[in-house]
Amino acid sequence: MSIESKIQELLNKRLEAKKGGGEKRLAAQHAKGKYSARERIDILLDEGSFEEFDMFVTHRTKEFGLENQQYLGDGVITGHGTIDGRVVYIFSQDFTVFGGSLSETFAAKICKVMDQAMKVGAPVIGINDSGGARIQEGVRSLAGYAEIFQRNIMASGVIPQISAIFGPCAGGAVYSPALTDFILMSQNTSYMFVTGPKVTKTVTGEDITTEDLGGAWVHGTKSGVSHFVVENEEEGLMLIRKLLSYLPQNNLEDPPIAECDDPINRLEDALNQIIPENPNKPYDVTDVIHAIVDYNEFVEIQRNYARNIVIGFARFDGMPVGIVANQPNFLAGVLDIDASRKAARFVRFCDAFNVPIVTLVDVPGFLPGSGQEYGGIIIHGAKLLFAYGEATVPKVTITLRKSYGGAHDVMGSKQLRSDINYAWPSAEIAVMGPSGAIEVLEGRTILEIKNPEERMAYIRKKEEEYRERFANPYEAARYGYIDDVIEPRNTRFRVIRALQALATKKDVNPPKKHSNIPL
Repeated sequence: MSIESKIQELLNKRLEAKKGGGEKRLAAQHAKGKYSARERIDILLDEGSFEEFDMFVTHRTKEFGLENQQYLGDGVITGHGTIDGRVVYIFSQDFTVFGGSLSETFAAKICKVMDQAMKVGAPVIGINDSGGARIQEGVRSLAGYAEIFQRNIMASGVIPQISAIFGPCAGGAVYSPALTDFILMSQNTSYMFVTGPKVTKTVTGEDITTEDLGGAWVHGTKSGVSHFVVENEEEGLMLIRKLLSYLPQNNLEDPPIAECDDPINRLEDALNQIIPENPNKPYDVTDVIHAIVDYNEFVEIQRNYARNIVIGFARFDGMPVGIVANQPNFLAGVLDIDASRKAARFVRFCDAFNVPIVTLVDVPGFLPGSGQEYGGIIIHGAKLLFAYGEATVPKVTITLRKSYGGAHDVMGSKQLRSDINYAWPSAEIAVMGPSGAIEVLEGRTILEIKNPEERMAYIRKKEEEYRERFANPYEAARYGYIDDVIEPRNTRFRVIRALQALATKKDVNPPKKHSNIPL
Protein backbone atom coordinates (compact mmCIF):
# COMPACT_ATOMS: atom_id res chain seq x y z
CA MET A 1 0.00 0.00 0.00
CA SER A 2 1.39 3.38 -1.01
CA ILE A 3 1.91 6.22 1.42
CA GLU A 4 -0.93 8.12 -0.29
CA SER A 5 -3.26 5.19 0.29
CA LYS A 6 -2.26 4.98 3.95
CA ILE A 7 -2.89 8.67 4.43
CA GLN A 8 -6.27 8.34 2.74
CA GLU A 9 -7.08 5.41 5.04
CA LEU A 10 -6.26 7.61 8.03
CA LEU A 11 -8.49 10.41 6.76
CA ASN A 12 -11.35 7.97 6.12
CA LYS A 13 -11.07 6.56 9.63
CA ARG A 14 -11.13 10.05 11.09
CA LEU A 15 -14.29 10.82 9.17
CA GLU A 16 -15.83 7.56 10.35
CA ALA A 17 -14.96 8.31 14.00
CA LYS A 18 -16.47 11.78 13.77
CA LYS A 19 -19.82 10.36 12.63
CA GLY A 20 -20.33 8.68 16.01
CA GLY A 21 -23.40 6.44 15.88
CA GLY A 22 -24.43 7.77 12.46
CA GLU A 23 -26.61 10.49 10.98
CA LYS A 24 -29.92 8.95 12.10
CA ARG A 25 -28.93 8.83 15.75
CA LEU A 26 -27.38 12.29 15.56
CA ALA A 27 -30.68 13.64 14.19
CA ALA A 28 -32.50 12.01 17.10
CA GLN A 29 -30.08 13.71 19.50
CA HIS A 30 -30.78 17.10 17.93
CA ALA A 31 -34.54 16.43 18.00
CA LYS A 32 -34.32 16.21 21.81
CA GLY A 33 -32.75 19.67 21.93
CA LYS A 34 -29.30 18.22 22.66
CA TYR A 35 -25.96 18.85 21.01
CA SER A 36 -23.70 16.01 19.91
CA ALA A 37 -20.66 15.12 21.99
CA ARG A 38 -18.33 16.83 19.52
CA GLU A 39 -20.50 19.93 19.19
CA ARG A 40 -20.38 20.38 22.95
CA ILE A 41 -16.58 20.32 22.90
CA ASP A 42 -16.45 22.81 20.03
CA ILE A 43 -18.72 25.24 21.90
CA LEU A 44 -16.83 24.91 25.19
CA LEU A 45 -13.21 25.14 24.09
CA ASP A 46 -11.28 27.89 22.34
CA GLU A 47 -11.68 27.54 18.60
CA GLY A 48 -9.23 25.05 17.08
CA SER A 49 -7.64 24.13 20.42
CA PHE A 50 -8.99 20.59 20.88
CA GLU A 51 -6.47 17.74 20.66
CA GLU A 52 -8.18 14.36 20.70
CA PHE A 53 -6.91 11.13 22.27
CA ASP A 54 -7.93 7.56 21.42
CA MET A 55 -10.09 8.29 18.39
CA PHE A 56 -9.53 4.74 17.10
CA VAL A 57 -10.28 2.82 20.31
CA THR A 58 -12.98 0.15 20.03
CA HIS A 59 -14.54 -2.20 22.59
CA ARG A 60 -13.28 -5.77 23.07
CA THR A 61 -16.57 -7.51 23.79
CA LYS A 62 -17.57 -10.58 21.79
CA GLU A 63 -20.70 -11.57 23.69
CA PHE A 64 -24.29 -10.81 22.65
CA GLY A 65 -23.27 -10.03 19.06
CA LEU A 66 -21.32 -6.91 20.00
CA GLU A 67 -18.38 -8.13 17.96
CA ASN A 68 -20.41 -7.10 14.91
CA GLN A 69 -21.03 -3.57 16.23
CA GLN A 70 -17.85 -1.56 16.35
CA TYR A 71 -17.68 2.23 16.53
CA LEU A 72 -14.40 4.13 16.52
CA GLY A 73 -14.01 5.96 19.84
CA ASP A 74 -16.43 3.59 21.60
CA GLY A 75 -18.86 6.25 22.78
CA VAL A 76 -16.70 8.87 24.48
CA ILE A 77 -14.55 11.65 23.07
CA THR A 78 -11.48 12.55 25.12
CA GLY A 79 -8.57 14.97 24.90
CA HIS A 80 -7.39 18.41 25.90
CA GLY A 81 -7.80 21.98 24.73
CA THR A 82 -7.87 25.49 26.10
CA ILE A 83 -10.40 27.86 27.65
CA ASP A 84 -9.28 31.48 27.46
CA GLY A 85 -5.84 30.12 26.62
CA ARG A 86 -5.59 27.90 29.73
CA VAL A 87 -5.24 24.11 29.33
CA VAL A 88 -8.16 21.88 30.33
CA TYR A 89 -8.77 18.16 29.90
CA ILE A 90 -12.16 16.96 28.77
CA PHE A 91 -14.30 13.91 28.09
CA SER A 92 -17.66 14.07 26.35
CA GLN A 93 -19.95 11.05 26.35
CA ASP A 94 -21.62 10.24 23.02
CA PHE A 95 -25.21 9.07 23.42
CA THR A 96 -25.38 8.10 19.72
CA VAL A 97 -23.01 5.18 20.35
CA PHE A 98 -24.61 2.40 22.44
CA GLY A 99 -26.60 5.07 24.30
CA GLY A 100 -23.36 6.44 25.73
CA SER A 101 -23.04 3.30 27.86
CA LEU A 102 -19.75 2.77 29.66
CA SER A 103 -17.50 -0.11 28.65
CA GLU A 104 -14.08 -1.17 29.84
CA THR A 105 -12.37 0.76 27.03
CA PHE A 106 -14.72 3.75 27.44
CA ALA A 107 -13.60 3.97 31.08
CA ALA A 108 -9.94 3.54 30.16
CA LYS A 109 -10.17 6.55 27.85
CA ILE A 110 -11.59 8.71 30.64
CA CYS A 111 -8.98 7.47 33.10
CA LYS A 112 -6.21 8.36 30.66
CA VAL A 113 -7.22 12.04 30.41
CA MET A 114 -7.72 12.25 34.18
CA ASP A 115 -4.25 10.82 34.78
CA GLN A 116 -2.77 13.28 32.31
CA ALA A 117 -4.63 16.19 33.91
CA MET A 118 -3.18 15.27 37.30
CA LYS A 119 0.35 15.09 35.85
CA VAL A 120 0.20 18.55 34.28
CA GLY A 121 -2.07 20.16 36.90
CA ALA A 122 -5.04 21.18 34.78
CA PRO A 123 -8.83 21.08 35.35
CA VAL A 124 -10.97 18.16 34.16
CA ILE A 125 -14.40 18.73 32.60
CA GLY A 126 -16.75 15.78 32.14
CA ILE A 127 -19.83 16.05 29.91
CA ASN A 128 -22.24 13.28 30.88
CA ASP A 129 -24.88 11.86 28.52
CA SER A 130 -25.00 8.13 29.15
CA GLY A 131 -27.40 5.27 29.64
CA GLY A 132 -25.13 3.80 32.33
CA ALA A 133 -23.02 0.66 32.42
CA ARG A 134 -22.83 -1.45 29.26
CA ILE A 135 -24.70 -4.49 30.50
CA GLN A 136 -23.10 -6.83 27.95
CA GLU A 137 -19.72 -6.30 29.64
CA GLY A 138 -20.89 -7.20 33.13
CA VAL A 139 -18.38 -6.68 35.90
CA ARG A 140 -15.83 -5.08 33.56
CA SER A 141 -18.03 -2.03 33.16
CA LEU A 142 -18.48 -1.83 36.93
CA ALA A 143 -14.72 -2.02 37.35
CA GLY A 144 -14.44 0.79 34.83
CA TYR A 145 -16.68 3.01 36.95
CA ALA A 146 -14.63 2.25 40.06
CA GLU A 147 -11.41 3.16 38.21
CA ILE A 148 -12.92 6.55 37.40
CA PHE A 149 -14.19 7.04 40.97
CA GLN A 150 -10.71 6.39 42.36
CA ARG A 151 -9.27 9.06 40.10
CA ASN A 152 -11.99 11.51 41.10
CA ILE A 153 -10.99 10.94 44.71
CA MET A 154 -7.26 11.36 44.06
CA ALA A 155 -7.89 14.54 42.03
CA SER A 156 -10.16 16.07 44.69
CA GLY A 157 -8.56 19.23 46.05
CA VAL A 158 -5.70 18.93 43.55
CA ILE A 159 -7.31 20.01 40.26
CA PRO A 160 -10.77 21.53 39.70
CA GLN A 161 -13.31 18.96 38.47
CA ILE A 162 -16.53 20.07 36.78
CA SER A 163 -19.39 17.83 35.60
CA ALA A 164 -22.02 18.86 33.07
CA ILE A 165 -25.09 16.60 32.99
CA PHE A 166 -26.67 17.01 29.55
CA GLY A 167 -28.67 13.80 29.36
CA PRO A 168 -29.29 10.69 31.44
CA CYS A 169 -26.94 9.90 34.33
CA ALA A 170 -28.21 6.97 36.38
CA GLY A 171 -27.10 4.15 38.62
CA GLY A 172 -23.37 3.96 39.32
CA ALA A 173 -22.77 6.73 36.77
CA VAL A 174 -24.01 9.37 39.23
CA TYR A 175 -21.15 8.90 41.66
CA SER A 176 -18.40 10.30 39.46
CA PRO A 177 -20.16 13.67 39.11
CA ALA A 178 -21.00 13.57 42.83
CA LEU A 179 -17.27 13.34 43.60
CA THR A 180 -16.45 16.41 41.49
CA ASP A 181 -16.47 20.03 42.61
CA PHE A 182 -19.39 21.41 40.60
CA ILE A 183 -22.34 19.85 38.78
CA LEU A 184 -24.43 21.58 36.10
CA MET A 185 -27.74 20.23 34.83
CA SER A 186 -29.85 21.38 31.89
CA GLN A 187 -33.60 21.76 32.27
CA ASN A 188 -35.85 19.17 30.60
CA THR A 189 -32.99 17.18 29.02
CA SER A 190 -30.98 15.87 31.99
CA TYR A 191 -31.65 13.73 35.02
CA MET A 192 -29.72 11.93 37.77
CA PHE A 193 -30.79 9.15 40.12
CA VAL A 194 -29.38 5.99 41.67
CA THR A 195 -32.50 3.96 40.84
CA GLY A 196 -35.04 4.93 38.19
CA PRO A 197 -38.83 5.25 38.28
CA LYS A 198 -39.48 1.60 37.29
CA VAL A 199 -37.32 0.13 40.04
CA THR A 200 -38.68 2.67 42.49
CA LYS A 201 -42.25 1.60 41.72
CA THR A 202 -41.37 -2.09 41.98
CA VAL A 203 -39.58 -1.76 45.32
CA THR A 204 -41.53 0.99 47.09
CA GLY A 205 -44.76 1.25 45.11
CA GLU A 206 -44.12 4.94 44.49
CA ASP A 207 -45.29 6.05 41.05
CA ILE A 208 -43.08 8.95 39.95
CA THR A 209 -41.85 10.47 36.69
CA THR A 210 -38.23 10.70 35.61
CA GLU A 211 -38.33 14.48 35.93
CA ASP A 212 -39.85 14.45 39.41
CA LEU A 213 -37.41 11.80 40.62
CA GLY A 214 -34.16 13.23 39.32
CA GLY A 215 -34.67 16.20 37.01
CA ALA A 216 -32.56 19.34 37.03
CA TRP A 217 -35.05 21.36 39.09
CA VAL A 218 -35.33 18.61 41.72
CA HIS A 219 -31.55 18.53 42.21
CA GLY A 220 -31.28 22.30 42.03
CA THR A 221 -33.92 22.97 44.70
CA LYS A 222 -34.51 19.89 46.88
CA SER A 223 -31.38 17.71 47.05
CA GLY A 224 -28.71 20.32 46.33
CA VAL A 225 -26.87 17.79 44.14
CA SER A 226 -26.74 20.26 41.23
CA HIS A 227 -24.86 23.51 41.74
CA PHE A 228 -26.23 25.14 38.59
CA VAL A 229 -29.46 24.66 36.63
CA VAL A 230 -29.26 26.07 33.10
CA GLU A 231 -31.96 26.53 30.48
CA ASN A 232 -29.95 24.89 27.70
CA GLU A 233 -26.60 23.31 26.99
CA GLU A 234 -25.05 26.39 25.41
CA GLU A 235 -25.75 28.41 28.55
CA GLY A 236 -24.19 25.63 30.62
CA LEU A 237 -21.02 25.48 28.52
CA MET A 238 -20.58 29.26 28.70
CA LEU A 239 -21.08 29.05 32.46
CA ILE A 240 -18.24 26.52 32.72
CA ARG A 241 -15.95 28.97 30.92
CA LYS A 242 -17.02 31.70 33.34
CA LEU A 243 -16.59 29.48 36.39
CA LEU A 244 -13.04 28.48 35.43
CA SER A 245 -12.05 32.15 35.13
CA TYR A 246 -12.22 32.37 38.94
CA LEU A 247 -10.18 29.23 39.60
CA PRO A 248 -6.50 28.32 39.52
CA GLN A 249 -5.30 25.45 37.33
CA ASN A 250 -4.46 23.41 40.43
CA ASN A 251 -3.96 23.58 44.18
CA LEU A 252 -0.37 24.84 43.89
CA GLU A 253 -1.34 27.98 41.97
CA ASP A 254 -3.17 31.16 42.92
CA PRO A 255 -6.41 32.15 41.16
CA PRO A 256 -5.91 34.30 38.06
CA ILE A 257 -5.97 38.08 38.62
CA ALA A 258 -8.14 39.95 36.11
CA GLU A 259 -7.62 43.46 34.79
CA CYS A 260 -9.81 45.86 36.76
CA ASP A 261 -10.54 49.55 36.33
CA ASP A 262 -13.46 49.58 38.78
CA PRO A 263 -12.16 52.06 41.41
CA ILE A 264 -11.24 50.43 44.70
CA ASN A 265 -12.49 53.51 46.57
CA ARG A 266 -15.88 53.52 44.87
CA LEU A 267 -18.41 54.58 47.51
CA GLU A 268 -21.85 52.99 47.62
CA ASP A 269 -24.03 55.48 49.48
CA ALA A 270 -27.06 53.16 49.24
CA LEU A 271 -25.38 50.77 51.69
CA ASN A 272 -25.68 53.35 54.47
CA GLN A 273 -29.47 52.97 54.29
CA ILE A 274 -29.82 49.29 53.29
CA ILE A 275 -30.25 47.93 56.83
CA PRO A 276 -33.87 48.54 57.93
CA GLU A 277 -34.56 50.40 61.17
CA ASN A 278 -36.77 47.49 62.26
CA PRO A 279 -34.34 44.66 63.20
CA ASN A 280 -36.93 42.07 62.14
CA LYS A 281 -37.38 43.47 58.63
CA PRO A 282 -35.57 41.64 55.83
CA TYR A 283 -33.41 42.94 52.99
CA ASP A 284 -31.63 41.19 50.12
CA VAL A 285 -27.97 40.48 50.91
CA THR A 286 -27.20 40.03 47.21
CA ASP A 287 -27.79 43.79 46.88
CA VAL A 288 -24.86 44.27 49.27
CA ILE A 289 -22.72 41.79 47.34
CA HIS A 290 -23.39 43.36 43.95
CA ALA A 291 -22.66 46.81 45.36
CA ILE A 292 -19.18 46.02 46.68
CA VAL A 293 -17.67 43.61 44.12
CA ASP A 294 -15.98 44.44 40.81
CA TYR A 295 -18.45 45.61 38.16
CA ASN A 296 -21.33 44.31 40.34
CA GLU A 297 -20.63 40.78 38.98
CA PHE A 298 -21.42 37.79 41.19
CA VAL A 299 -21.63 34.14 40.09
CA GLU A 300 -24.04 32.58 42.57
CA ILE A 301 -23.84 28.84 43.28
CA GLN A 302 -26.81 26.67 44.31
CA ARG A 303 -29.06 29.72 43.97
CA ASN A 304 -32.32 27.84 44.53
CA TYR A 305 -31.16 25.46 47.27
CA ALA A 306 -30.89 26.45 50.97
CA ARG A 307 -31.71 30.02 50.03
CA ASN A 308 -31.10 31.24 53.59
CA ILE A 309 -27.39 31.31 52.73
CA VAL A 310 -25.73 32.69 49.61
CA ILE A 311 -22.45 31.40 48.14
CA GLY A 312 -20.57 32.20 44.97
CA PHE A 313 -17.60 33.82 43.26
CA ALA A 314 -16.77 37.48 42.65
CA ARG A 315 -13.71 39.70 42.36
CA PHE A 316 -12.28 42.56 44.36
CA ASP A 317 -9.84 44.68 42.36
CA GLY A 318 -9.44 41.74 39.99
CA MET A 319 -8.79 39.20 42.79
CA PRO A 320 -11.16 36.18 42.77
CA VAL A 321 -12.87 35.50 46.11
CA GLY A 322 -15.49 33.14 47.44
CA ILE A 323 -18.39 34.88 49.16
CA VAL A 324 -20.53 33.36 51.92
CA ALA A 325 -23.46 35.46 53.13
CA ASN A 326 -26.52 34.90 55.28
CA GLN A 327 -29.72 35.85 53.41
CA PRO A 328 -32.21 37.75 55.65
CA ASN A 329 -34.71 37.60 52.79
CA PHE A 330 -35.27 33.87 53.36
CA LEU A 331 -35.98 32.33 56.77
CA ALA A 332 -34.40 35.48 58.28
CA GLY A 333 -30.96 34.12 57.28
CA VAL A 334 -31.08 31.41 59.94
CA LEU A 335 -28.62 28.53 59.72
CA ASP A 336 -30.18 25.10 59.21
CA ILE A 337 -28.94 21.69 58.05
CA ASP A 338 -29.00 22.44 54.33
CA ALA A 339 -27.45 25.91 54.65
CA SER A 340 -24.67 24.57 56.86
CA ARG A 341 -23.78 21.80 54.39
CA LYS A 342 -23.97 24.11 51.41
CA ALA A 343 -21.66 26.72 52.92
CA ALA A 344 -19.25 24.22 54.48
CA ARG A 345 -18.51 22.48 51.20
CA PHE A 346 -17.97 25.80 49.46
CA VAL A 347 -15.59 27.05 52.15
CA ARG A 348 -13.58 23.84 51.86
CA PHE A 349 -13.44 24.14 48.07
CA CYS A 350 -12.15 27.72 48.30
CA ASP A 351 -9.55 26.69 50.86
CA ALA A 352 -8.38 23.77 48.69
CA PHE A 353 -7.79 26.06 45.71
CA ASN A 354 -6.36 29.14 47.41
CA VAL A 355 -9.43 31.33 46.92
CA PRO A 356 -9.83 33.93 49.73
CA ILE A 357 -13.16 33.90 51.60
CA VAL A 358 -15.26 37.00 52.29
CA THR A 359 -18.12 36.41 54.74
CA LEU A 360 -21.12 38.71 55.21
CA VAL A 361 -22.90 37.98 58.48
CA ASP A 362 -26.53 38.57 59.39
CA VAL A 363 -27.58 35.46 61.29
CA PRO A 364 -30.12 35.21 64.13
CA GLY A 365 -28.97 31.70 65.10
CA PHE A 366 -29.61 28.08 64.23
CA LEU A 367 -33.10 26.97 63.23
CA PRO A 368 -34.82 25.38 66.26
CA GLY A 369 -37.16 22.40 66.23
CA SER A 370 -37.31 18.61 66.43
CA GLY A 371 -37.00 18.26 62.64
CA GLN A 372 -33.62 19.94 62.69
CA GLU A 373 -32.43 18.14 65.83
CA TYR A 374 -33.51 14.72 64.53
CA GLY A 375 -31.84 15.51 61.22
CA GLY A 376 -28.53 16.15 62.95
CA ILE A 377 -28.20 19.95 62.98
CA ILE A 378 -25.45 19.50 65.57
CA ILE A 379 -23.30 17.51 63.15
CA HIS A 380 -24.18 19.59 60.09
CA GLY A 381 -23.59 22.89 61.87
CA ALA A 382 -20.26 21.50 63.03
CA LYS A 383 -19.29 20.97 59.37
CA LEU A 384 -19.44 24.71 58.74
CA LEU A 385 -17.63 25.42 61.98
CA PHE A 386 -14.94 22.89 61.02
CA ALA A 387 -14.59 24.26 57.48
CA TYR A 388 -13.94 27.81 58.65
CA GLY A 389 -11.56 26.75 61.41
CA GLU A 390 -9.57 24.47 59.08
CA ALA A 391 -9.27 26.98 56.22
CA THR A 392 -5.88 28.66 55.86
CA VAL A 393 -6.71 31.06 53.00
CA PRO A 394 -7.21 34.78 53.71
CA LYS A 395 -10.54 35.26 55.49
CA VAL A 396 -12.34 38.60 55.83
CA THR A 397 -15.62 38.79 57.76
CA ILE A 398 -18.06 41.72 57.84
CA THR A 399 -20.97 41.63 60.29
CA LEU A 400 -23.85 43.60 58.76
CA ARG A 401 -26.55 43.17 61.40
CA LYS A 402 -27.35 40.20 63.64
CA SER A 403 -24.71 37.76 64.84
CA TYR A 404 -26.17 35.75 67.69
CA GLY A 405 -25.13 32.75 69.73
CA GLY A 406 -23.33 29.75 68.30
CA ALA A 407 -24.08 31.00 64.80
CA HIS A 408 -21.82 33.99 65.54
CA ASP A 409 -18.92 31.65 66.18
CA VAL A 410 -19.64 29.53 63.10
CA MET A 411 -19.80 32.40 60.58
CA GLY A 412 -16.11 33.23 60.24
CA SER A 413 -15.48 34.56 63.74
CA LYS A 414 -12.08 35.80 64.88
CA GLN A 415 -11.68 32.70 67.05
CA LEU A 416 -11.92 30.48 63.94
CA ARG A 417 -8.84 32.23 62.56
CA SER A 418 -10.60 34.83 60.49
CA ASP A 419 -7.86 37.33 59.69
CA ILE A 420 -9.76 40.63 59.55
CA ASN A 421 -13.20 41.15 61.06
CA TYR A 422 -15.18 44.29 60.39
CA ALA A 423 -18.65 45.31 61.51
CA TRP A 424 -21.14 47.89 60.35
CA PRO A 425 -22.56 50.24 63.02
CA SER A 426 -25.84 48.32 62.69
CA ALA A 427 -24.19 45.08 63.90
CA GLU A 428 -25.74 43.30 66.89
CA ILE A 429 -23.25 40.79 68.33
CA ALA A 430 -24.48 38.93 71.39
CA VAL A 431 -25.34 35.55 72.90
CA MET A 432 -28.96 36.03 71.83
CA GLY A 433 -31.39 38.72 70.70
CA PRO A 434 -32.76 41.28 73.18
CA SER A 435 -36.21 39.68 73.53
CA GLY A 436 -34.82 36.23 74.29
CA ALA A 437 -32.17 37.60 76.60
CA ILE A 438 -34.63 39.63 78.67
CA GLU A 439 -36.93 36.62 78.93
CA VAL A 440 -34.04 34.72 80.54
CA LEU A 441 -32.53 37.52 82.58
CA GLU A 442 -35.71 39.23 83.77
CA GLY A 443 -38.25 36.40 83.59
CA ARG A 444 -39.12 36.31 87.28
CA THR A 445 -39.49 40.09 87.54
CA ILE A 446 -41.67 40.21 84.44
CA LEU A 447 -44.05 37.61 85.88
CA GLU A 448 -44.43 39.66 89.05
CA ILE A 449 -45.75 42.67 87.10
CA LYS A 450 -49.51 42.09 86.91
CA ASN A 451 -50.51 45.11 84.81
CA PRO A 452 -50.11 44.15 81.10
CA GLU A 453 -49.23 47.69 80.00
CA GLU A 454 -46.63 48.10 82.73
CA ARG A 455 -45.23 44.65 81.90
CA MET A 456 -44.79 45.54 78.21
CA ALA A 457 -43.23 48.90 79.07
CA TYR A 458 -40.77 47.16 81.40
CA ILE A 459 -39.87 44.59 78.73
CA ARG A 460 -39.30 47.27 76.09
CA LYS A 461 -37.13 49.27 78.49
CA LYS A 462 -34.99 46.26 79.40
CA GLU A 463 -34.68 45.19 75.77
CA GLU A 464 -33.40 48.66 74.84
CA GLU A 465 -30.93 48.59 77.73
CA TYR A 466 -29.71 45.18 76.60
CA ARG A 467 -29.38 46.34 72.99
CA GLU A 468 -27.34 49.38 74.02
CA ARG A 469 -25.16 47.36 76.39
CA PHE A 470 -24.57 44.16 74.42
CA ALA A 471 -26.22 44.09 70.99
CA ASN A 472 -23.81 46.42 69.23
CA PRO A 473 -20.41 46.10 67.54
CA TYR A 474 -18.48 48.10 70.12
CA GLU A 475 -18.63 45.48 72.87
CA ALA A 476 -16.93 42.98 70.54
CA ALA A 477 -14.52 45.66 69.29
CA ARG A 478 -13.60 46.43 72.89
CA TYR A 479 -12.10 42.94 73.17
CA GLY A 480 -10.47 42.98 69.73
CA TYR A 481 -12.90 40.43 68.28
CA ILE A 482 -13.89 43.10 65.74
CA ASP A 483 -10.89 44.87 64.17
CA ASP A 484 -12.83 47.96 63.17
CA VAL A 485 -16.34 49.33 62.85
CA ILE A 486 -16.64 50.65 59.30
CA GLU A 487 -18.98 52.89 57.36
CA PRO A 488 -21.15 50.66 55.13
CA ARG A 489 -20.59 52.69 51.96
CA ASN A 490 -16.81 52.23 52.38
CA THR A 491 -17.00 48.42 52.58
CA ARG A 492 -15.54 47.76 49.11
CA PHE A 493 -12.41 49.79 49.86
CA ARG A 494 -11.86 48.17 53.26
CA VAL A 495 -12.28 44.63 51.91
CA ILE A 496 -9.83 45.27 49.06
CA ARG A 497 -7.26 46.76 51.41
CA ALA A 498 -7.65 43.76 53.70
CA LEU A 499 -7.18 41.28 50.85
CA GLN A 500 -4.12 43.16 49.61
CA ALA A 501 -2.59 43.01 53.08
CA LEU A 502 -3.34 39.29 53.35
CA ALA A 503 -1.95 38.35 49.93
CA THR A 504 1.21 36.85 51.46
CA LYS A 505 -0.54 35.25 54.44
CA LYS A 506 0.84 31.92 55.64
CA ASP A 507 -1.15 29.72 57.98
CA VAL A 508 -0.56 26.02 58.68
CA ASN A 509 -2.46 23.16 60.29
CA PRO A 510 -0.81 20.46 62.44
CA PRO A 511 0.75 17.54 60.50
CA LYS A 512 -1.83 14.80 60.00
CA LYS A 513 -2.93 12.19 57.50
CA HIS A 514 -6.26 13.98 57.11
CA SER A 515 -8.93 15.56 59.30
CA ASN A 516 -11.96 13.66 60.53
CA ILE A 517 -14.57 16.25 59.61
CA PRO A 518 -18.03 15.55 61.16
CA LEU A 519 -19.71 14.00 58.10
